[in-house]
Amino acid sequence: MRIAVCMKQVPDTEARLRVNREGSWIDEEDVAFVINESDEFALEEALTIAEKIGGEVVVIGLGPERVKESLRKGLALGAARAVHLKEDAFLGGDAVATGRALAAAIQREEFDLVLTGSQSDDVGYGGTGSVVAGHLGWPHAWLVMGIELEEGGSHAKVTREMESGLNEIVRIALPAVFEVQAGINHPRYASIKGIMQAKRKPMDEPSVEELGLDSAQIGSAGSRLEVVSVAFPKSGAGAEMIEGDPQTAARILVEKLQKEAKVL
Repeated sequence: MRIAVCMKQVPDTEARLRVNREGSWIDEEDVAFVINESDEFALEEALTIAEKIGGEVVVIGLGPERVKESLRKGLALGAARAVHLKEDAFLGGDAVATGRALAAAIQREEFDLVLTGSQSDDVGYGGTGSVVAGHLGWPHAWLVMGIELEEGGSHAKVTREMESGLNEIVRIALPAVFEVQAGINHPRYASIKGIMQAKRKPMDEPSVEELGLDSAQIGSAGSRLEVVSVAFPKSGAGAEMIEGDPQTAARILVEKLQKEAKVL
């Protein structure tokens, strides 16, 4: 079983963020970057499957030089190899452009399964895995909370998280793309031995040309979506407490919703 895991590097959710001078994104100076949360769960699921039935896990990341740190962590946790799409032409893409680039990297090899996180912690498109599956021509499932491979490895029984506390169980033929939800497992920590071994594991850096792509199809040039500006939400004027018995408070609230908020 050969499994590819797409991992994104995102700003640490504990970091204090500032908008850059252009107002186009956050100021990345002095900001710590980490592996996207649900991608960590996807990696753990891939490693668990490979350990159970045998196989190889390859981590794939797209982004600038700093992304190497996250890929090295993936190698330290147990992945065999890494692929880093680092050329400037790959950067700044939306889900469509990024998914196209990742799919091209995956198509260079024969994989039985591709795992991604359900969505990123920074922009939260939740669409990259679907785009990857579309370009590969493979079936896919989103919000996956359980993966059980059938004997022989030709199909997988997948549990998906639905609304209203319901789950859906589907049987999907492999190869396929599964977008994993955070909480599916318990991600492991890297050991000292794993960290040392990661330094000797290969990390491929294919170019745009090697992937057979046109630079106009990927990165910011190939994006359908443009981020016009980024800003912190304006703070409100504070809460207003309504005094009185329930009937009086309800009447005052309705009046305010009608005359002040104008939502009724």
